[in-house]
Amino acid sequence: MRIGDDVQRDRQRFQSLALDVVLDEPAQAGVGHEVGAGSEESQQAAARRRRARRRWVVSSGSWPMSVARKPAHTWGKNVGRSRHEGGMNRLQQLHDAGVSVWLDTLSRELLESGAFGALVEDCWVTGATSNPTIFAKAITGSDRYDDQLRELVASGIHDATELFFAIALDDVRRAAAILRPAHERSGRADGFVSFECTPDVAHDADATIAQALDLWHRLGLPNVLIKVPATRAGVAATEELTARGVNVNVTLLFSVERYDEVMEAYLRGLERRAASGEPLSGIASVASFFVSRIDAEADAVLAAGSALRGQVAIANAQRAYGRHLARFAGARWAALQRAGATPQRPLWASTGTKDPSYPDVLYVERLIAPGVINTMPETTLDAFADHGHVETTLGPDLGNPGAVLSAAAADGVDLDAITAGLERAGVRAFCDSYADVLRRIEAKRAALVGVP
Repeated sequence: MRIGDDVQRDRQRFQSLALDVVLDEPAQAGVGHEVGAGSEESQQAAARRRRARRRWVVSSGSWPMSVARKPAHTWGKNVGRSRHEGGMNRLQQLHDAGVSVWLDTLSRELLESGAFGALVEDCWVTGATSNPTIFAKAITGSDRYDDQLRELVASGIHDATELFFAIALDDVRRAAAILRPAHERSGRADGFVSFECTPDVAHDADATIAQALDLWHRLGLPNVLIKVPATRAGVAATEELTARGVNVNVTLLFSVERYDEVMEAYLRGLERRAASGEPLSGIASVASFFVSRIDAEADAVLAAGSALRGQVAIANAQRAYGRHLARFAGARWAALQRAGATPQRPLWASTGTKDPSYPDVLYVERLIAPGVINTMPETTLDAFADHGHVETTLGPDLGNPGAVLSAAAADGVDLDAITAGLERAGVRAFCDSYADVLRRIEAKRAALVGVP
């Protein structure tokens, strides 16, 4: 429910008051930097986060959680009442329902401005995901990487791939530092940032394993996930990497059948590790199941007035969640759990709506259950903070995905063909983005050092 006119008037009053409060509010200790609270670096970071919170208040009219937690009477009864309906409280409710809220983007702009730290501190964001397309936009659309590129080239690094790894991994380390307190508070079940293997190795299991191990050791952080695409080669790599103790985010998942393979690979990797006497505790994995792109393809087949439009992707995700519940239960899983293993968590990706006629929080509201992750683009995060509704919508007794998918198949939707095509298209798109970012890094390198 949107805020009424009376609350809107108090919101405007709140904004003018909140600016002073947010600017004067001390930063929460321990977030983002492993330095002393009184150090110059810590003070500068705190100032950046306070400026970011001020921009959030001014631009969106939403309440930062650090301010919203203050007594209601501070802002008047109307604003006090709206605290139970307000934007940041909706994200807290989603978090309290057991959903981990992750941000589906990462950039130096977000990190250096303090905006990412503010989202983590104030908006219940407990993770971040990245991919080649995200980094292509971040690196080529900003001059914030220029000084580091210049220093890297001066140190003798000229290869575009190595330059990409150096600057992108630096962003991942910064994000991981900001998320580390959330990681510790969750018992190491949350607070992760993901970095993806380059898409040129997506169909080569050995190359994927080698690169993932290299990235894992270069980062050397417990709250990092190495993303591996859910190709056949990626499934094989997932088992091997899990057996070697690497945290894996299996991405570009569209089909329930491939999801079964991914969960089996994770379990086999854990079993191999246990058999060799290695510890299972501390190993984390998520499976990134893509949602909205399926509706984009299915809707193109369905009639304009079909009641099934906008339903196929949700039903597919519901089936996947059912498989997750079944797989991480029973004697086999209980034995691994006793040895210290934790379940591979389902992560809903591609949750921004593609069709503007659909609710902009459709793929958040319809996929709520304890233990899942929803990684959202900034626009979807803002939309849910503004008008999202929290209610558990996933579970063994909720929904009838089989009926929806059967009806869609009767109307000509070939889900197997759609999911296979989307997997191929996803890898191809990431390959294009990766090639583009390497070209742009090379061009920027040449421009920065004056090389023709």
